Amino acid sequence: MSDIVIVSGHPRTGSRTLRLAAELGRRVAERTGRTSPVVVDIAELGGDVLDPRARRTRRALTEVQDAAVLLVASPTLQGSYSGMLKIFLESLPPNALAGVVAIPVVTAGTQEQADITEAFLARLLRELGADVVDFGLTAIKPELADVAAVAEQYAAAIAA
Repeated sequence: MSDIVIVSGHPRTGSRTLRLAAELGRRVAERTGRTSPVVVDIAELGGDVLDPRARRTRRALTEVQDAAVLLVASPTLQGSYSGMLKIFLESLPPNALAGVVAIPVVTAGTQEQADITEAFLARLLRELGADVVDFGLTAIKPELADVAAVAEQYAAAIAA
């Protein structure tokens, strides 16, 4: 069981969205004394994301369900979170995230887009039974130049 699991729903590996979530995960681990985060990068699953019985997908779904803290990251695409992320999360059984603290992490071009996507993602996570924090982390393009500062500011805010 991993204390902290990061799920990146960005369709490209190595995205700024993933870097932001990883930076936040590291800071949450430091502040709470938890182990280093495990990363589930949906882009690396490729076509296997469509098959919940595929070995890599099954392992990723198990990591997510076993998390104590789950950071779910997505860029804003077509006015919402990524389709690959939705497919992955819909492979979870009902109430699969009961008892898991979830933090939505959203990147977007504008704050309005980020806020809308964060609300949609938080709603999906609640639907799966997660205890979603009161406000997720949103970052717009200019802020992504310094993901460490954005992650630190958010980690300090949720710790307060």
